[in-house]
Amino acid sequence: MIYPDFLKQGDLIDVPAPSGSSENELDSIRIKSAKKNIEKLNYKVNLSKYAFNGKIGRSANEILRAEELNKMFESESKAVLCLEGGDFLVEILEYVQFEKIVKNPKWVQGFSDPTGILFPITTKYDIATIYGTNFKSFGAEVYYRNLNENLEILKGNIVEQESYELFENERIEKVTGLEGYNLTEKVFWKTLNNSEVNVSGRIIAGCLDLIRELSGTKYDGMKNFTEKYKNDGIIFVFDNCELSKEDLIRTLWKFNELDYFKYAKCIIFGRNGIEKNYYSEYESMKKCLEDSVVGKLKIPIIYDADISHKSPSMTIINGSIANVICKDGKGKILFKLK
Repeated sequence: MIYPDFLKQGDLIDVPAPSGSSENELDSIRIKSAKKNIEKLNYKVNLSKYAFNGKIGRSANEILRAEELNKMFESESKAVLCLEGGDFLVEILEYVQFEKIVKNPKWVQGFSDPTGILFPITTKYDIATIYGTNFKSFGAEVYYRNLNENLEILKGNIVEQESYELFENERIEKVTGLEGYNLTEKVFWKTLNNSEVNVSGRIIAGCLDLIRELSGTKYDGMKNFTEKYKNDGIIFVFDNCELSKEDLIRTLWKFNELDYFKYAKCIIFGRNGIEKNYYSEYESMKKCLEDSVVGKLKIPIIYDADISHKSPSMTIINGSIANVICKDGKGKILFKLK
């Protein structure tokens, strides 16, 4: 596994918009605030020229978005932090020149839709990536500890992340554009059989919706990735944004057919971004997972974890060795770069 150099003060951070970008004034305020906040930490920021051009979920057409990303892959920056998520990153993939990041490895970080570039970089090209906060989130007026921990990890301070006390079940209406999280609900990590978990393995995380789209295509390197690291065992982290419980069951079936879980040691599911089901029995995430293929695997299954569209969310170093602990509703994750 290739681990890029970590950030030092004075380094340049590129911020592409490979998916969406600002489509309203409050989003623009937040993006400008993020740039100002990161520059106050003594980093240089090269903000996407499409940062304020958003329309129908896209910052620009697919060719322009890919060209910008390609230039940032070969620039002198030490990290590429995706501006924000969205829905249509997959449109750029045929134009992305992944060989440029291979020649010039650097940290690529994103959350949700940017899974579309993180997943191939790690599984196909063996370069560690970060499933973590999008750049726009750093525009908050007050940082919750997940943002500070994310910044520490980017600097190479591999902190042990512990589960949070509360999470945001519903976002508050934007007034200033600088709002933090609306923390109202108690965090409680759960396991399928209510047992304690203490497991280590090679970790890969991302938005489940995007991994489903990539699975089985030329952008899916999971077969070689799992074979290469089978002696470590694989820990999967799935962040479900919009899939219904029924969609989830079918998606996990597909992953199993593609041998994703052949060497799995643990599977972690974040809190579902949207709770949606058609059979009343599947109001329960536990019942959904028990009835899926993962319910038949003899490995730990964790759910309602803090890697989720219901913030705050932990930072995951894709490709690293992770030690995951889950006990009494609390969770911990610590990474080793080997």
